[in-house]
Amino acid sequence: MIPNDVRITPELVAEHGLKPDEYQRILDLIGREPTLTELGIFSAMWNEHCSYKSSKKWLRTLPTKGPRVICGPGENAGVVDIGDGQAIIFKMESHNHPSYIEPHQGAATGVGGILRDVFTMGARPVAALNALRFGEPDHPRTRHIVSGVVAGIGGYGNSFGVPTIGGEVNFDPSYNGNCLVNAFAAGLADADKIFYSEAKGVGLPIVYLGSKTGRDGIHGATMASAEFGEDSEEKRPTVQIGDPFSEKLLLEACLELMASGAVIAIQDMGAAGLTCSAVEMGAKGNLGVELDLDKVPCREEGMTAYEMMLSESQERMLMVLDPAREKDAEAIFVKWGLDFAVIGKTTDDLRFRIKRHGDVMADLPIKELGDQAPEYDRPFVKAEKPKPLSPADAPAPNDLGEVLTRMLALPDMCSRRWVWEQYDHLIQGNTAIGPGGDAAVIRVENGPKGLAFSLDVTPRYCAADPQEGGKQAVAECWRNLTAVGAEPLAITDNLNFGNPEKPEIMGQFVGCIEGIGEACRALDFPVVSGNVSLYNETNGKGILPTPAIGGVGLLPDVSKRATVAFKAEGEAVIVIGETKGHLGQSVYLRDIAGIRDDASAPPPVDLAIERRNGDFVREEIRAGNLTAVHDVSDGGILVAAAEMAMAGGIGASLKPQTELPLHCWAFAEDQARYLVTLPDADAEGFLARAAKTGIAAMRLGATGGHELTVDGGVPISLAELKAAHEGWLPAYMAAGAEL
Repeated sequence: MIPNDVRITPELVAEHGLKPDEYQRILDLIGREPTLTELGIFSAMWNEHCSYKSSKKWLRTLPTKGPRVICGPGENAGVVDIGDGQAIIFKMESHNHPSYIEPHQGAATGVGGILRDVFTMGARPVAALNALRFGEPDHPRTRHIVSGVVAGIGGYGNSFGVPTIGGEVNFDPSYNGNCLVNAFAAGLADADKIFYSEAKGVGLPIVYLGSKTGRDGIHGATMASAEFGEDSEEKRPTVQIGDPFSEKLLLEACLELMASGAVIAIQDMGAAGLTCSAVEMGAKGNLGVELDLDKVPCREEGMTAYEMMLSESQERMLMVLDPAREKDAEAIFVKWGLDFAVIGKTTDDLRFRIKRHGDVMADLPIKELGDQAPEYDRPFVKAEKPKPLSPADAPAPNDLGEVLTRMLALPDMCSRRWVWEQYDHLIQGNTAIGPGGDAAVIRVENGPKGLAFSLDVTPRYCAADPQEGGKQAVAECWRNLTAVGAEPLAITDNLNFGNPEKPEIMGQFVGCIEGIGEACRALDFPVVSGNVSLYNETNGKGILPTPAIGGVGLLPDVSKRATVAFKAEGEAVIVIGETKGHLGQSVYLRDIAGIRDDASAPPPVDLAIERRNGDFVREEIRAGNLTAVHDVSDGGILVAAAEMAMAGGIGASLKPQTELPLHCWAFAEDQARYLVTLPDADAEGFLARAAKTGIAAMRLGATGGHELTVDGGVPISLAELKAAHEGWLPAYMAAGAEL
């Protein structure tokens, strides 16, 4: 009999995030009462964060295959072929709950965790991005959280030595008690040298690598699978502590060990720590695992089996090694100053067996722990399709220029320079387009190839119409990659939602998944990795549905790329795509007209038109015909034109040919649109090529001067626009961090 001196009560089961029926399932599986350690292991493996028990059914509907896909979902990260024997490995993951509790460490270890996911597969990280959502600026904790999260991301990424090159930042009251920190990382590897987590072979050594195990982060995954209440602050001990310098050593040691040929399988220790990594390796390989915890390197005295199995201490790896190469492997890790300890072996009995001080502390069926966790078909209610807003129902402003200036200074629309200047986006020396454009671009080693990256989602669209919002998130990501000249390859997603046990929330999730799937299929943009973060609620109030999409694109020649900035005076400004005046769910309606309870439909997404328009723009960029390109999204055409003008320090005179009210033309958020510039002499030829392809394209005006002029109206000063655009965030943060 396994010793167990702690009585398992219903209260203890509930504290471990397990429902009574789930606990009964455990009893039926093992035929006895679990030990405390076993209860902790089940809690770690069956929580939402690790098991995807509410989302599996729907995730399986997403397209995951394509001619370039080497490895899709199910591994540490997705792998995509980029030609010349090279692969890009990438993933995005949430660190939402920890970042609210302890912003600096929560965000930092989010970066550390996603970097490990990438180099676990044999890749050297080459780019990091992040998608951040904060509460309303006036909330007493928002400044503190923004400050801590940005410092944590910058501190870890900069110290590790990976360029943080892009992302997004937004504010909304729905995130007041539950910020979102979605970290993305990408790495390069040889396509024939990818490492996987599936253990192979019986009796092989299981090796613990990296930093010592401590008591930080215990129950971290369980905490991230539950709603917040008033006591969220008390969860601070569940937040992990990161050390980027140890991570850098771990990277170099792992890559050197991989190159030696000694590694059979490898898994990073992230959520649920030693438990999850060991179970996943064994279950994937149809093998059992036996661990002797006496051999685990610990930095704290007297740690119990329970604490060691559930610790989420950072900068750790688990490997299955070729026994003949054990000494060579150990020498590599000793050289890098890291712990190396054989802590167990693979077995042929499909059991997960844990020993401590000679006692068996856990003896469980490994498959049921890993890939046979509970799977729920949650009931859901889909929201009714909202009705489009008529252009006539959106109140007109008195002064177009005043509205544009106000809009560019909004928290959701202002410059993010204050954020990205804290990130090193130039380290490694391959950044071709840094933060502030449609997509970031890096050179692949010495070129000529380049890779483009973009993170996108518009939560207010997803809340109004989840399916259309899911489509739009993918389409905008695809459009942003296209706008720099890249061929979109694949996506990773980070699906952030409230409590899935509420049918309306589950309805949001299902709708967004359907929209994402539809867009990915239409655009040949498969999903290769991702993360689901549910229970993003505080005191029963959920966040806006936020299915963040991270896309990767390929440039055959990185020198043939486009940027946002106007390049010269006297060039033609042309809009590609139709403007029908869709102001439903727009920034204009919400923040300028003040209609925040808007129940209207977001702009519809026609995926065939998205593809046609985007393919045309990409061809024109690669042919060298366009001098500047910018996709039209939040805020509409006039905001896009202002961003291009501010980036280039050159104004423009615009004369829209439209029957729409001027504010509808200016601020509508119709999809599938791009603003482009090119030499005036080439404009007619360009418009003719567009017409031949069946693409709506119209000349809007010309670049020049230091002002924006619309339809002969009062000129809008670029200097004033830039001051408003650049001023809000630094002024807000300078007001002081409020706890």
